[in-house]
This record gives sequence, C-alpha cells and structure tokens, in this order.
Amino acid sequence: MLLLGALLFAAVQATAPVGRTVLYEDRITELRAGLAGVHDLWLTTSELTQATRFELKPEGVCREELCFPVPKARKDEFLKTVAKATWFNLSAFGRLLKQPEARDEAFGVYSFGPRPDQQNAHLQSLVAPEFTLPDTHGKPHSLSDFRGKKVLLVTWASW
Repeated sequence: MLLLGALLFAAVQATAPVGRTVLYEDRITELRAGLAGVHDLWLTTSELTQATRFELKPEGVCREELCFPVPKARKDEFLKTVAKATWFNLSAFGRLLKQPEARDEAFGVYSFGPRPDQQNAHLQSLVAPEFTLPDTHGKPHSLSDFRGKKVLLVTWASW
C-alpha cells in the first residue's frame, strides 16, 4: 500500500507544472514557476516585459507610445511585493483591458486574446470585398453587380 501511495505521489509530481507558459499576441514565453497559491497569473516586472513587451513605469503599464495607468484604487489587485521583487497581475490587467484569457492551471499555460481595439483591426471599412460566385444554374454573379441594392449573404462551411 505504501509503495502504491509513493508511486501515485510521484505520478502527480511528474504532471505538476514546473513553470509557466504565456501566450501573448505573437509571443510564446516559457517562465519559471511563479507565486504559489494564487489563481491569477502574476509575473515579475522583468517577466512582464519578456512575455508582453510592456514595462511597469510610474505612469502605468507601457509599451512604446501605448500606456495604461494602473487604477490607484485597485493598486493591490495589480501589484505586490514579495521577497523584494515586484509582481504584476497580468490576469487583472487583461480583465481591465477586456482581453480574453484562457488558462490551464494544471499545465501552467495562460493564453491572452486580442484587446477589443485589436480584434477587428484588419477591417479597414465596412465594405465587403469584391467577389464572384456562380448561382445554382452556374451563371456567375459579382457583388458589385448589386451595388446600391440590399444584399443578404448567407454563408456556410463544412468545417
């Protein structure tokens, strides 16, 4: 029985995260283990810069000309000092920016989606791109053929 318990303990330890993986914008950053017993993703200030390119400055969390002030009334939610190191709560920052977060705490993986201002950045206008498709009889029709008319586009995909 003791041997079975030891094997089970070893198996659990083998699957426990030894570090953290942060997926932020176009970066995948592997980090050492973080603060124990916390639900949110806390990073040291150097890890914050490494994973997100943001820096903690007196005026807020900044990257190039982009700067987000840390709300003074909620400072404890975003910052803490442990063993002379300053830690920043990236999960709280993501919530502040309305940035979606997906996490798998068992494997130490945290993924942050685009901020709302980035989600549709690829759309330059509300004008649909020109395209031509055949109707059910094989006759091609272009979207521009219907300029000035209301058009309902119904799409479907098998995936």
